[in-house]
Amino acid sequence: MLMPSKVKYRKQQRGRMKGLAKGGSTLAFGDIGLQALGRGYMTSKQIEAARIAIARFIKKTGRVWIRVFPDKPYTKKPAETRMGKGKGDPIEWITIVKPGRILYEMEGMEREVAYKALTSASYKLPFATRIIERETVK
Repeated sequence: MLMPSKVKYRKQQRGRMKGLAKGGSTLAFGDIGLQALGRGYMTSKQIEAARIAIARFIKKTGRVWIRVFPDKPYTKKPAETRMGKGKGDPIEWITIVKPGRILYEMEGMEREVAYKALTSASYKLPFATRIIERETVK
């Protein structure tokens, strides 16, 4: 699973998810990518599940870039705990995804294989996505 090796603070506030993606909304490395249309939290387990789904289809051809990293701790209080007594313990690492963010990029494979791989990866994610292509090849 992806997680930061070291953080300055163990716990963070949740924050707001309004607006569009501030950066990372254009293809930077590959020729085809998976772009988020919805918003939400993406856990390290979901990032890994989508990566494995992509890897199964491409079978060691081409390259894949993961453009998101789970750097925010997600805390939760245990079940059947009374109110108060402070913030809960971190249980997993998440990243906040806003509309327009590129999640995965690929290059060096046939278009049909890339489409199938990204479609299967999109089923693992908790929000709507679309597949985008570069207009002009580098």
